[in-house]
Amino acid sequence: MSTISGTTSSLSSSAAAAAAEAAAQSALQEAGQSLISGSTGNSTLDVQSIVTALVNSKVAGQTAALTTEATNDNTQISAIGSLSASLSSLQVGLAPLFNGTLQSTFTATAGGSGLTASAATGAVAGSYSVDVTQIAQAQSISSGAFTSTQANGLGTGNLTISVGSKSMQLAVTSTNDTLSDIAAAINSSSSNPGLSATVVNGSDGQHLVLSSTTTGAANTITVNVSNLANDQGLSSLGVTSAQGTTTSGASTITSAGSIAWSQSTAAQNAQFTLNGTSASSASNTVTTVLTGVTMNLSAAAVGTTQSLTIAPDTSTQVSDIETFVSDYNAVVSTMGNLSSFNSSAAAGSQGGPLLGDSMLNTIQSTLGNIVSGSVSNDGVTATLSSLGISLESNGQLSVNTTTLTSAVQSNPTQVAALFNSTNGVAAQLNTSISAFTQTGGIIDIRTDQLTTDLQSVTTQSNALTTYTQQLTSQYSAEFTALNTLMATTNSNSQYLTQLFGGADSAGALAKNSS
Repeated sequence: MSTISGTTSSLSSSAAAAAAEAAAQSALQEAGQSLISGSTGNSTLDVQSIVTALVNSKVAGQTAALTTEATNDNTQISAIGSLSASLSSLQVGLAPLFNGTLQSTFTATAGGSGLTASAATGAVAGSYSVDVTQIAQAQSISSGAFTSTQANGLGTGNLTISVGSKSMQLAVTSTNDTLSDIAAAINSSSSNPGLSATVVNGSDGQHLVLSSTTTGAANTITVNVSNLANDQGLSSLGVTSAQGTTTSGASTITSAGSIAWSQSTAAQNAQFTLNGTSASSASNTVTTVLTGVTMNLSAAAVGTTQSLTIAPDTSTQVSDIETFVSDYNAVVSTMGNLSSFNSSAAAGSQGGPLLGDSMLNTIQSTLGNIVSGSVSNDGVTATLSSLGISLESNGQLSVNTTTLTSAVQSNPTQVAALFNSTNGVAAQLNTSISAFTQTGGIIDIRTDQLTTDLQSVTTQSNALTTYTQQLTSQYSAEFTALNTLMATTNSNSQYLTQLFGGADSAGALAKNSS
């Protein structure tokens, strides 16, 4: 059997084997008494008990040792899995501290009303003045009034309906030539270019209202009618929208039929200035004016001057660093539990599953050396303690949030040095964890060793089971035959005693002769 389990596990295995053998010997003694009793004619043999005792005396020690070894292997595999999981969790939490994103996060703060903003990677700190002239709008147009007769049968033909550069085709036949049918067909079409259609019943008749779902001056609505037949008003659904050419960019419309269209909301871009520079956006979610910054405009901003401040997101930096401390402490706690020693526990179970384990000692030492060391980068030397993070006697880290926040806000150069992507604390930890957990790393090698040992234990256990079955069959046959022979012998002895007499009896023959 393998010795992977270590000293504590080996002692536990030996103790289990000894206890099993002692129990087998006790059962064997009881079986011996049964054999003696049967041989003296007092009773028949307890064959099952004798066979069980004999077989157990042969295999009990080895069975117990194999069971204990399998338990130890599974316990260690589970322990290593817990260790690997905690290391992986730490590695995930480390990501912002070694991939260059720690100090590339920013906040966007807008002053006033009608403007909100957010900042992402690529943003640059700065202050801006935003003057909003107009916000982006989606066009909405309404046809003139159709009588009930017209609305219930507009005639047949083809409609080409466009929003900006996208369009759809709609064939109007005698089966779908009502105003309501046309609106429903537009809304349900898989090629709908981005508009909704509604029939409004006004006091003057029925109106078809078309509304674009996309803002911007270029997203105007146009309806072309062709192949007309039996025109009862279908031609009046024709309308052309043109993008505005003025500074405001508001759209205009031209009706094609005798029933005129009207525009309730023009298609237009948002117009504003940023620190005096004119800018335009087809959407009220503006992403192309300031790199890494998204501005959201609403009607409340029109005609006002807003302030916009982009600044480093120090609160997120503090949170990311505190997450690293928490995750690191979780790893230290896991390693402590796995290597603990409890002198008051029962013998064989006092030590943790990885107590004294060289693999665990290597990981503990490597991580501890990294967090206790210093980092030099671009002429700046920094340590965790310089940010208010202390290494305690139990191997865990403690953080002074006030000191950390102050360092992040007032000394970004030192933070950048400590968590640089080349040799920073997080980069070193990430590299080491990857080496530990990768295929061929010490954790993978150790797990493979334990798995191989488990397979060996299974093979030995299967062989022992086969041997036990064979031995049981052999002993059962032998002692069953012995029991039959002894029963026959006892019966013959009783018969002869009755016939010839014994120590306390003259016997039947003696009585007959007298």
